[in-house]
Amino acid sequence: MSKRNLLLTLICIVLSFSFLSACGGGGSSSNTTEPPATTTEPPKDTKEAEAKSAEKTDEKPVELIWYMIGTPQKDTDKVFEELSKYTKEKINATVKMKLLDWGEYDQKMPVIAASGEPFDIAFTCSWAFNYVTNARKGAFLEIGKLLDEKGAGIKEVLHPAFLEGAKVDGKLYAIPTNKELPAQDVWRFNQKFVEKYNFDISSVKSLESLEPMLKTIKEKEKGIVPLGGDKNFKPLLPFDYVDESIPIALYADGRDTKLMNILETPETMQALETMHKYYKAGYVSKDLSTINSNDYSKTGKWFTDRANTAPLADNQWSASYGYKIVSTPANDPLVYNWSVTGSMNAISATSQNPEKAMEFLNLLNTDPYVRNMVGYGIENVHYKKIGDNRIELLPALTEGYTVPGFALGNVMITYLQKDDPENKWDEYKKFNESAKNAPLLGFNFDPTPVMNEMAALKNVKEEFYPPLMTGTVDPVVNLPKAIKKFKDAGIDKVRDEMQRQFDEWRAKQ
Repeated sequence: MSKRNLLLTLICIVLSFSFLSACGGGGSSSNTTEPPATTTEPPKDTKEAEAKSAEKTDEKPVELIWYMIGTPQKDTDKVFEELSKYTKEKINATVKMKLLDWGEYDQKMPVIAASGEPFDIAFTCSWAFNYVTNARKGAFLEIGKLLDEKGAGIKEVLHPAFLEGAKVDGKLYAIPTNKELPAQDVWRFNQKFVEKYNFDISSVKSLESLEPMLKTIKEKEKGIVPLGGDKNFKPLLPFDYVDESIPIALYADGRDTKLMNILETPETMQALETMHKYYKAGYVSKDLSTINSNDYSKTGKWFTDRANTAPLADNQWSASYGYKIVSTPANDPLVYNWSVTGSMNAISATSQNPEKAMEFLNLLNTDPYVRNMVGYGIENVHYKKIGDNRIELLPALTEGYTVPGFALGNVMITYLQKDDPENKWDEYKKFNESAKNAPLLGFNFDPTPVMNEMAALKNVKEEFYPPLMTGTVDPVVNLPKAIKKFKDAGIDKVRDEMQRQFDEWRAKQ
């Protein structure tokens, strides 16, 4: 609950259980609106609503197809059959969610979109089914006018910074999730091992600072993975990327305005050497560079990993996993481009029912009954009410309906979970106000002049990143090979074009 290719799959998995990630907006602004009271039963229609519904009886109900990232769940159809009873009455539409697993979503969705297959809504972001790229390709419907006509409720609850920050070349193509604005990495820990060995996690920040604890776990806990992850794992680096798929960035602290190849920096070499050291010591899985997804969170057989956080994320992870998780900050919160666009839902350009799709997105962001069923499933099956606006998750949720809550719409109207404090949304405000803007915030690179080079660079990245970033290979030997391959593929030309556009953008600010 991420949160970049983090993790990416990791980041995401983290966030998947309620929040995380990656969804900032601008500076210290935040949405402080308190969630409306939620009810156990669907809201009863007023006579006026019934009359409006009656007027629609001649309309043929439509089925909305919603593609979502996340591990397919056995109870998804059951939940959406129940939800559709309500949405059919409210907007004369049923909804079907199609989950594509974390490791395949980014590969399959562009193919589905390019094929012309009719569908209505899809999750998009900066790290999966790339929002900016696919908006420019025409995969998404431009929704500015539609938002005004059918999504007025969204505009009322969503902070304007989200909508402004999500514009591509001045136009809006997706609805951002209303949640935390900045992004922040944390080291997460399985608390039982922290307590067993009396570890002081407050002293942890850098990758290197983990070593004494990883050594202890490796020596004393057979079968426990000291440092968890998958092939998308990357060591924490201090950069703000122009494009997450290309290793060109500025330092995140804004010390310079000269874009650089991060593979040529001392910070990257140090991190890769540390990871290789950890790999040789057995602190990470030997097959880390080839694991598409990792279920260690379900088994509990792990000690630490890294994730994108949100206020009270420890509570969310603990409730979802069924055992206690604690975390400590790995860096400071910053508002990045990828966090502004870190969780969104777009209407497909192939949708045959765009107005109904927007009406559903409006419900998803304003109607607590809809949002909570989408996020938590069916009452007394996947959760039970323990207060007016508070729930306890049941085993059926983790066994059959664990969906990525951070990706599903307005989190500000979701139920409080068992251990959530009453001031939860105040904590969100504090978190948002603590953040600073990353140096590239607001700059969207147009890759058109270097499309061939960009494609070649992504192929090089897919070849070299998994073994290098996971520590599987020696960076002293293999990083120079990667740098040369990137240069042969045109990374310097791409960097020059990025710098040109960035300088022009800065001059207008």
